[in-house]
Amino acid sequence: MNIAFLLNGRNVALTGIDPRTTALDWLRDTQGLTATKEGCNEGDCGACTVLVTDDQGTRAVNACILFLPQLHGRALRTVEGIAGPDGTLHPVQQAMVDHHGSQCGFCTPGFIAQMAANHLNGDTDHETGLSGNLCRCTGYAPILRAARAAAAAPVPDWMLADAAHGAQPFPGSELSSGGEVHAERGGRGGQTAPLAAHRPQTADELAELYAAHPDATLVAGATDVGLWVTKQNRALGRMIFLSGVSDLAQITETDDRITIGAGVTIARLIPLMDRLHPSFAAMLKRYGSPQVRAVATIGGNIANGSPIGDAPPALIALGATLHLRHGATCRDLPLEAFFLDYGRQDRRPGEFVEAVSIPRQPDHLRVYKISKRFDQDISAVCGAFHIAVTDDRVTEARIAFGGMAGTPKRAAHVEAALIGQPWDGETLGRASAAFAQDFTPLSDMRATAAYRLTIAANLLRRYHAETTGIATDIRGVRP
Repeated sequence: MNIAFLLNGRNVALTGIDPRTTALDWLRDTQGLTATKEGCNEGDCGACTVLVTDDQGTRAVNACILFLPQLHGRALRTVEGIAGPDGTLHPVQQAMVDHHGSQCGFCTPGFIAQMAANHLNGDTDHETGLSGNLCRCTGYAPILRAARAAAAAPVPDWMLADAAHGAQPFPGSELSSGGEVHAERGGRGGQTAPLAAHRPQTADELAELYAAHPDATLVAGATDVGLWVTKQNRALGRMIFLSGVSDLAQITETDDRITIGAGVTIARLIPLMDRLHPSFAAMLKRYGSPQVRAVATIGGNIANGSPIGDAPPALIALGATLHLRHGATCRDLPLEAFFLDYGRQDRRPGEFVEAVSIPRQPDHLRVYKISKRFDQDISAVCGAFHIAVTDDRVTEARIAFGGMAGTPKRAAHVEAALIGQPWDGETLGRASAAFAQDFTPLSDMRATAAYRLTIAANLLRRYHAETTGIATDIRGVRP
């Protein structure tokens, strides 16, 4: 496959690359840029963090699950390019030295890259901003002190160069088109065979390609697909990269509905939900890491059909509609109807998720993510509650859970036990008993079935407490 991008300010044009090549492997193996480290190789530890810039701005991402074709027409900056051309340290680098923010140094390049992105974007929520970078020897206190110390320093001129370049086509960007290109498959798995890849520019072009090649692998943020390569060593065959399909990355608001394109990232969804449904936004800030949220898409989170995907329960509770497309044919269905069984969705060969939409409505939504760690952890249970109460009586209830069944699923019996009833403890007791009718959860490494059922009932009581003025957030409650 042929691609072109900027690397630390210089033009790079590559021809005939294997589209499964990750940015991390390419940087370390062919460019000698070994400061970017391989830690987990699955997007969890942040040691491989690099900066990517395009017309959406600059963000820190995980190089270990970033395929080279995703960089086409963009700018890539590694930790070697964060210092100035004359060797002048970036403010975050100097602050890490001044505040003793590094010991063994393995994780430090990833921290520097993430801190530089936060510094460039004016993000001063350092605890959240660094939650995707793991350190096991220095500890976070001196690193956070360094981030705070550097916050007021001006952004160096060389850090602005990539964004300025992004306003015009990158040199060599004509090398890649939406047509078919090939590379030889080799390396991982030892296979050698033609490997086709595409980079469509519009949803229409994607629809035509996918209808013609329904067995192709769609690659958006690659936060899931990347692990198929790095951990499972899958031979993916034909690949369709969606990063150039800008019309899938639009958010459209009307008087009665918000439509979110499948290519909208979780990071872009957060400010929208901060305005409309803040509890959903608060949960999304715990979705993966900042590096993952920067590239993971809402369409990917839905389409992979995970029973513990965090976004679907909230969207189901909001009455979301899913918009699917095959060629020129589009169809809509309620989001909860998309999930048929574990690993099985109502999506036909060659059909893809184009968007999801939610009706405008008063904000009654609360979303609760239960996990062993607060940040960057997979949910044991994720519950979403949308309950409307008028004159102390429940008039509407939409409740959905992840982690309680083989798919994201509504709690229909619980809803029925609530609607029309007084919003009081007696009703909560009857409704809580109905969870066992709606769900038969499994026991696994994250939680037992009994724990999940107990938690589900407790979350209903938590919703009642919060909506009746009782503080429940342990981070906000003080003795």
